[in-house]
Amino acid sequence: MARLARPAPPHEPNDLHVIALREGVRVTEAAVLVPLVHHADAISVLLTQRTAHLADHAGQISFPGGRVESSDASREDTALRETEEELGLGRARVELLGRLPAYEIPSGFRITPVVGWIEPPFDLKPDPFEVEAVFEAPLAYFLNPANYQRREYRFRGRHRHYMAIPFEGRYIWGATAGMLYSLCRMLTD
Repeated sequence: MARLARPAPPHEPNDLHVIALREGVRVTEAAVLVPLVHHADAISVLLTQRTAHLADHAGQISFPGGRVESSDASREDTALRETEEELGLGRARVELLGRLPAYEIPSGFRITPVVGWIEPPFDLKPDPFEVEAVFEAPLAYFLNPANYQRREYRFRGRHRHYMAIPFEGRYIWGATAGMLYSLCRMLTD
């Protein structure tokens, strides 16, 4: 995991899913926790599925996280606070390992992914308003570049690119898949 302390590898020419927010755009800072769970036989990634009634990103697979608040001392503090609010997982249960490159999305969010290490056993108490389901997936699956798909679509008159990674009947896409791809590149390059 020491690889998380080194600089991120440069973007590849086909990394069309990576965008840079235009100058003058209102930026909303956010942070998420990329939780790695250490089991005796493997490491897994803890993911959530958002509830279907939410106004933003309803039903999508995501990491716990959200907007930076003025009371947050750092992006790490934001990620830990949001994880505690969404999953009931106390910050003392998470050992921080480092950050992935910030990930910007067309809606104006700049998301800082913070990687954390969690040792079982732990109890989760998901917020039923925000979290439909919580599940783990093997880290090894996300470290295989062949599992990622590059996709594109038209949105609000613009051509957009995004990453996707199907996993056991679930469709992980957009920012979450893009951040997982960054993790893959950080740990395998």
